[in-house]
Amino acid sequence: MFTGIVQAIGQISATEDCSGDLRLQINTGELELGNLKLGDSIAVNGICLTVIEFDAQSFTADVSAATLAATTLGNLGVSSPVNLERSLTLADSLGGHLVSGHVDGVGQVVSLETDARSTCMGFDIAPSLSCYVARKGSITVDGTSLTVNEVAGHRFFVNIVPHTLERTIMGHYEEGTRVNIEVDLVARYIERLMMKS
Repeated sequence: MFTGIVQAIGQISATEDCSGDLRLQINTGELELGNLKLGDSIAVNGICLTVIEFDAQSFTADVSAATLAATTLGNLGVSSPVNLERSLTLADSLGGHLVSGHVDGVGQVVSLETDARSTCMGFDIAPSLSCYVARKGSITVDGTSLTVNEVAGHRFFVNIVPHTLERTIMGHYEEGTRVNIEVDLVARYIERLMMKS
């Protein structure tokens, strides 16, 4: 479980095809690795990955074919920047919202407009996901917890403050950029409960 508060921008330092799966080595940048252990989880662009090797500056994780098919990870190459967040512990504060690290689908940046010191970004998502997105609700884009400002059909819009642009990969976005989307867990549970009634 994660919070959607990105802790560092890392960089893919190596990729290796492993019989259809992918092995990634990721330079962790400023991410604190103090008590990291084998088997720990780190969210990479919002995707929960398991640490199989690590040193003081990087970690390695395997990515299954199913994850490659459902996310943007397979399109990233060496030197690509990535959002990083270590998993939540019971002692941590919940600064964003509860994020599972299980991506629901891939969206696309459709607009970027300056709004005072912020940037208003619009994203297109699959029709099957749009029912889970609500104005003033939470959504995760590439592992970043955001508040939805507006919803229009299969599009939603968020305002990105300067701090978020500087501390995440969102500062690299342009129209057409594909992103990992995780909808709010609460919306999914409500849907399931409603189906039972």
